[in-house]
Amino acid sequence: MFGSVLAGCGGEEDASPGGATSGTVTFVYYGDANAQKAYDKLFTTFRKKYPNITLKAQGIAADSWAGFANTVATRLAGGQSLDVVQIATEGQRIFASKRLLEPLDPYIQKDRAAVDAYYADTPPNLRKWLKEYASPDGKTYFMPGGYNTMAMYLNTDLFARAGLEVPQAWTWEEFRTAGKAIKAKTGAFLGVAASGYFTDVMPWLTNNDTSALSADWKTAQYDSPAAVEALTFARSLVVDGLAPKPGGNLEAATLMAKGKLATFGGGRWPTNDLRRVRFVDKVRLVRWPKNAGVGSPVGWDAWPILKQSKNKDAAWTLIKYLISEEFGDAITTGGGGAVPARISDATGADFLKDAPQNTELLVELLKDATPIPGPDRGAECQKVIEEAWLQGISGTKQPQAALTEANAKLQDLLR
Repeated sequence: MFGSVLAGCGGEEDASPGGATSGTVTFVYYGDANAQKAYDKLFTTFRKKYPNITLKAQGIAADSWAGFANTVATRLAGGQSLDVVQIATEGQRIFASKRLLEPLDPYIQKDRAAVDAYYADTPPNLRKWLKEYASPDGKTYFMPGGYNTMAMYLNTDLFARAGLEVPQAWTWEEFRTAGKAIKAKTGAFLGVAASGYFTDVMPWLTNNDTSALSADWKTAQYDSPAAVEALTFARSLVVDGLAPKPGGNLEAATLMAKGKLATFGGGRWPTNDLRRVRFVDKVRLVRWPKNAGVGSPVGWDAWPILKQSKNKDAAWTLIKYLISEEFGDAITTGGGGAVPARISDATGADFLKDAPQNTELLVELLKDATPIPGPDRGAECQKVIEEAWLQGISGTKQPQAALTEANAKLQDLLR
C-alpha cells in the first residue's frame, strides 16, 4: 500500500538543495498584511535552503478561525490551487469532513526520524487530540503546530495600589471582591466583558467544569446549569460596574498600561501588544478564576497537505521545515502569537524573554485544558455561541433564555 501511495507522492525524491523536488508551493494562513511581513521573515531561511521551490505565502483575513476555514474551503471549491494551509482547531474538522486533505502517513513513514524527533519534543496531547477530533478514518491528516491556552493577564501595579496580593489561584467571588477593591481605590475596571468563543465564553465555562458541547462534540450542552451559572456571573460583572458595557473596540493592553484595567484574558498573543505599549514588566499571568472546576480552553494550529495539491512533495518539504528546530527557534524569537509546539522552545529562555511574569503558565495549563469544540459546521456553531453570550452579558436576554435558545440551534447544527 505504501509503495503505490508513495509513487503518487513522488517516491523517494530528494528535497535538498539541488534535489529533484521543485516547483511552486502555495501556503495559506489566517492573517492580514502585517502577518504577511512576519511570515516573509520566517520563510527567509526556507527560501535559501530550498531555492528550487517557489514558496507563495498568502494571508486571508477573517472574523474567526472557523470563518477562515470556510473561506479556504470555498476557494478550493472554486478551483483555486492551494497546497498547505495553517488551520486551527476550530477549522480542522471542517476540512477533514469535506475530504479536502491528503493523508500524511506515507510521508511520515518516509521521514520517520524527523517526525519522531518532532513528536518527542511536543506535548503528547496535541497528537492525541488531532487523532481524536480531526481524523475521521484513523489516518493522519495534520502535523501539529503551536497552541494557545487561556490565562489571565494581571496588572500588578493596580493590585498593589489597591492593597491586594497577586493571587496564585482564586475563585469567582474572590475575583469579584478584588474588583470592588480596585474600583473603589483606583477607579479601574476589573476586566472586560466580551463574547469571543475562545477568549471569553470557553474560559468561564471550563472553569465551571463545563463546555458548549459534549466531549465528543456530538451533543450541545450550552444550556446546562453550569453554563447558565457562568453566563450569569459574567453578566454580574457588568451590572456591578466592574467591567465596561459590551461593545466597542477595547484595546485591553493600552487600557492596562494607562491604569484603567486590572485584568484581561489571553494566550500568548497579548504579549506582543504589551511590548508595543511598553508595559510587560508590570504584568503577571495568573490562572482564570475558578468555580466548580479548574480549566482552560486550548486550541492549536496544524498543517495538512491539500488533496488537490499539484506539488505534494514540495508541500511536504515545507511541512518538514515547519516542524524543524530551525523554524521553531525562528517563530519563538520572531514574536509569534502562540506557544511554540516544541517543548524546548516553549520552556526556553527566548520564549520567556521580554514577556510577563509567569508566562510559563501557558504551558502548565495544558494539563487542565479542554479542546475548543470545532465540529463539522464549526463556523455556524461559533456564531450561535457568541451571539447568545453577548445577549446574556449585555442584558438583552436573561442567561437561561439566551442559552436555551442557542442550545436548540446548536443541536440542529450537530445533526
